[in-house]
Amino acid sequence: MRLNEWQLAFENYLLSDAVEAPSSWVTSLQGGPTLDVSGGLAIYHNAYRGRLLEALRGDYPALLYWVGDAEFEQWAVAYIRQCPSAHFSLRWFGAGFAGFLSGYLDQQQAAPLVEMATLEWAFTLAFDAPSRQPLTCEEMTALPASAWPDLQVELVPSAQWVECRFNTLMLWQAYKAGESFVPSERIEAMEVCLIWRAGQVCQYRSLGVEEASALQGMNRGWSFAQLCSALEVTHEEGAALQAVTWFKDWLSLGFLNRRTL
Repeated sequence: MRLNEWQLAFENYLLSDAVEAPSSWVTSLQGGPTLDVSGGLAIYHNAYRGRLLEALRGDYPALLYWVGDAEFEQWAVAYIRQCPSAHFSLRWFGAGFAGFLSGYLDQQQAAPLVEMATLEWAFTLAFDAPSRQPLTCEEMTALPASAWPDLQVELVPSAQWVECRFNTLMLWQAYKAGESFVPSERIEAMEVCLIWRAGQVCQYRSLGVEEASALQGMNRGWSFAQLCSALEVTHEEGAALQAVTWFKDWLSLGFLNRRTL
């Protein structure tokens, strides 16, 4: 058996459900004084799956806390079988877990669970995203008044935008605080959770529909003058004050960059 054929056979064995390896290539291996070939291969087989399961547990701790070990492991094993690792780094193995759950579970059951998985993966993405120094209040103070109307900003590279239609953020906060989960339920108005990294720590902010719409507009290319104009519909003469208030909050939290044209 050639080396590449042996490697392919070994890969197929690790990805299969059978712990016992095919005899067609096992005979090409030699055991040790204390461990035979079958025992050694079984260790590799179990360790491979165990490491993938460990990675998923680390990526989705709140989801694990919510549903419990047995159910989470059932989903994880099915995910490992259907979506085998295709990247050299385990960092990316869990990327498709939310999408997998969406198709694997009953639709009604899946919706809040998929939302939790999406939220948790957003924290992972934010932590690993490229760094870029955010725009500061001091820099904005130095701008002349004439530059404000045309000012454009965008979210920092680490920013992740998660739209929540269930009380997912409350459940996640309960996990972080070590509290019992409240029942999952659909919320009346969509809640946006904005996640970004400040230094080496992920931060998050819950945004109401109006603030989320304003921030999304700026991220898509609105100027400050366009932001004020959009707010006039609901805030009339107080539009500029609301825009400045939000802008000051966004700057203090450190998730904006000045857009470069």
